[in-house]
Amino acid sequence: MNDMIIGNREFKDEDRTYIMGILNVTPDSFFDGGKYDSVSDALIHTEQMIEDGADIIDVGGESSRPGFDMVGDEEELKRIIPVITAIKKRFDIPVSVDTFHWKVAREAAACGADMINDIWGLKYGGSHMAEVVKETGTSVCIMHNSGCTVKAGGGSLRELSDGFSTIIDDLRESIDIAKKNGISDDRIMVDPGIGFAKDYNMNMAAIANADRLKELGYPVLLGTSNKSVIGITLDLPVEERLSGTLATSVFAAIYGCSFLRVHDVKNNKRAVCMAKELLACRMK
Repeated sequence: MNDMIIGNREFKDEDRTYIMGILNVTPDSFFDGGKYDSVSDALIHTEQMIEDGADIIDVGGESSRPGFDMVGDEEELKRIIPVITAIKKRFDIPVSVDTFHWKVAREAAACGADMINDIWGLKYGGSHMAEVVKETGTSVCIMHNSGCTVKAGGGSLRELSDGFSTIIDDLRESIDIAKKNGISDDRIMVDPGIGFAKDYNMNMAAIANADRLKELGYPVLLGTSNKSVIGITLDLPVEERLSGTLATSVFAAIYGCSFLRVHDVKNNKRAVCMAKELLACRMK
């Protein structure tokens, strides 16, 4: 498994799980829309996430919730550039930008963004995003998003397994795009894309089998925080999904996911640390 370089930090893949704190500077994100869309509020929240143990800050300027409307490059840049600039000026922490628009990624990198978190896995709009990642020297999180729903049928183990193989195959295609454009292995992580192009059963299978992505040879990021798959499973509204999120985070940490993308940094960090300590105490 490759170690990961993001900005000036090296993230060792040595049974550690790092926390990516979500900073949405949007008015319409499904969980925290409108809370941090001023630079001052974004900085206050960033400082709190760092104090709570965040290893990376992921800045998003366009909601990717189901049914979202694209806002256009200019509006996305208007939202994120002042925030990225302010964070990099004030804090020494890697910053990821959650975008699939190559022009936005290029400008964000010029202002200090260290990684592109691409929900389309380098497949949106040709090879431009991969070229930007290579030219700017940023890292990239390659997320699975096939563009059509990966269904699990009736949810039998065989069908779920076959569906997950599709996720792996799609991610291989994205990795090939990265490699053909000269992106080095230590700049790549992968994400199964919970909530993207999947029905409920496949989302559950993707969480439960995320460790299988390690066969691709790259660190694995899992992002389940407060998502609908938790709400459906536990029959809970979005504001009551922390416990379900923590369960998925602990599960992912135990099974070797290297990064977790979360809203609540403090509680996820504590839960993961406790799980790792228990793992270390298991008798061989």
